[in-house]
Amino acid sequence: MQFRNLGRSGLRVSLVGLGCNNFGGRIDLDATRKVVDAAIEHGITLFDTADIYGEKGGSETALGQVLGARRKDIVLASKFGMKMFHGGQGGSRRYIMSAVEESLTRLKTDWLDLYQFHTPDPLTPIDETLRALEDLVTQGKVRYVGCSNMVAWQVADAQWTARELGLPGFASAQDEYSLLKRAAEKDLIPAISHYGMGLLPYFPLANGALTGKYKRGAAMPEGARLTKLPERAGQIFSEDNWRRIEGLAAFAEQRGHSLVELAFSWLAAQPVVSSVIAGATKPEQIAANVKAADWALTVEDLAEIDRITQ
Repeated sequence: MQFRNLGRSGLRVSLVGLGCNNFGGRIDLDATRKVVDAAIEHGITLFDTADIYGEKGGSETALGQVLGARRKDIVLASKFGMKMFHGGQGGSRRYIMSAVEESLTRLKTDWLDLYQFHTPDPLTPIDETLRALEDLVTQGKVRYVGCSNMVAWQVADAQWTARELGLPGFASAQDEYSLLKRAAEKDLIPAISHYGMGLLPYFPLANGALTGKYKRGAAMPEGARLTKLPERAGQIFSEDNWRRIEGLAAFAEQRGHSLVELAFSWLAAQPVVSSVIAGATKPEQIAANVKAADWALTVEDLAEIDRITQ
């Protein structure tokens, strides 16, 4: 396993991280334990969850139950801000102070290594959010703070505000980024790079479109993620994206690799990426994800990939 700093912070994270959105809902506690065991065995240290994952905070609860003493050996990241089952949400001081206590209780820990603002709150000034997060850092309940789903100007505004007020800025940004979803390159990634933040891309396989299991003109595979999300599938499987998928699959096959390996290794080749967040429901998926990031793409490879995905 390779390790990188989270942006220019001193926090070291595994190049492949574990997305815990399947815990506490899609898979049961026994399956969760097997996935967590496999992740730790394969050297994954970054475990990324959120208060809204699973049923009624189920992902955090499941992680708290299966980690035990191993909690100290991992980098535990969670998020706040999206609407919870009890109706709470946002970036106000009042909400943050209660949300963090609930997450810590569910996770059975005294601190979070990374606490991420899950989505912008237009009703709360960013300085109020940042001041509340600073208090959590000072109290030792949070080590680093990050953001998610912000557009470039919001990232810049937050980082400028933090500098002006002498507050801890965001160490990372978690956003959608993949071979099929490269819009972040226009404005967001330049902003993240300018402020020395690490990018934690989610949906690295474009909701499964880059797994190789979907074929143009063929029936959708039974039980697959996009089979259950026909509207999302309709958005992803456009003519242009089918052309990209088929071109990328051929590129990988010619070099003795799978489409999944290409998707992970391409993200790993991006300087701004600190860790690739990937979910799993089975232990064997962990092994595949870790192996997938091992392919070192050349400059020529990256240029050809750019041509295929343009």
